[in-house]
Amino acid sequence: MARLKIGAIADDTPIKVTVVLPAAVHRDLVSYAQATSDESGQSIEPTQLVGPMLRKFMATDRAFARWRRSRRSAELGSSGDRHVLGTGTDDTIGR
Repeated sequence: MARLKIGAIADDTPIKVTVVLPAAVHRDLVSYAQATSDESGQSIEPTQLVGPMLRKFMATDRAFARWRRSRRSAELGSSGDRHVLGTGTDDTIGR
């Protein structure tokens, strides 16, 4: 089997969100959780996949990355303060 886009699930402080999914999406999510469990050897609940899937989606959305960069540029203004973002942490999605 080819490697799945979602790898190991990081243990992070979660924020609870309630969502309503179409039945077909839920079925696919359950199947994806099974495939992830089979590949990783660890038990994965379907709900554990939602956060990493959304993160991966946003990280690979080029239009969102451009929008986010333009928003940051607008917040910084047109001065030479752009170097402030170079703090050594990679908090930009899509790099």
